[in-house]
Amino acid sequence: MFVTGLVLAAEGSPHLGVPKQLLAYQGSTLLDASLETARECGFDQLIVTLGTASEQVRERVDLDGARVIESPHADTGSSSIVPALDAVDRRTDGIVVMLGDQPGVTSATVWSLVAEVAGPSTPIGVSRYDNGRGNPCWFGRELFGELRQLRSDQDIWAVIAASRHPVTDVDAVGNIPLRVESWDDYQSLVAQPHTRGLDPPVVPPAALPTRGRITRRPHHRRRV
Repeated sequence: MFVTGLVLAAEGSPHLGVPKQLLAYQGSTLLDASLETARECGFDQLIVTLGTASEQVRERVDLDGARVIESPHADTGSSSIVPALDAVDRRTDGIVVMLGDQPGVTSATVWSLVAEVAGPSTPIGVSRYDNGRGNPCWFGRELFGELRQLRSDQDIWAVIAASRHPVTDVDAVGNIPLRVESWDDYQSLVAQPHTRGLDPPVVPPAALPTRGRITRRPHHRRRV
């Protein structure tokens, strides 16, 4: 199976005043951490979307191994998934959607998801955490037509909720990993035990310059 990883990092951060992709995190940046996890997954193809902060991100984040798709209108709510679909390899069976501001997602979670959607065609796969559904998500090629109609990236959840296709929930460990959408989110993230002592929260935080194959693993699933 040919799998494309899609890291969404085009969303702006008007409440922060600085590009959240460049916030300091574990010795590099928030986006670096998310991309490092994506590389660990060993996707056959890796795509990352960038928005209006693209020039700054390109200067400071290691984008090695990823195809960059510009989506400057994402700040106004347009979907960055739509232009990214044009770059998806024609051999791709489906895409795994990850978020560039959610570094707590692990490669193990991605492996579990991909292991479940391997084999018979699975149109939609969603990570099911203790407190609900979250990323990463899987969309088979048969969903690309619907994804091209998205108005915003957040609308993937409407597609999941209203889809005529079956949805496979794949168990993920713990609660949904924290996303950084505000200063409080960022300070909570860097204060978590696994990051404590690496990047103490500061206001404003510094923006720092900064880099397998998919493995099948056993797990449980729920199909709805």
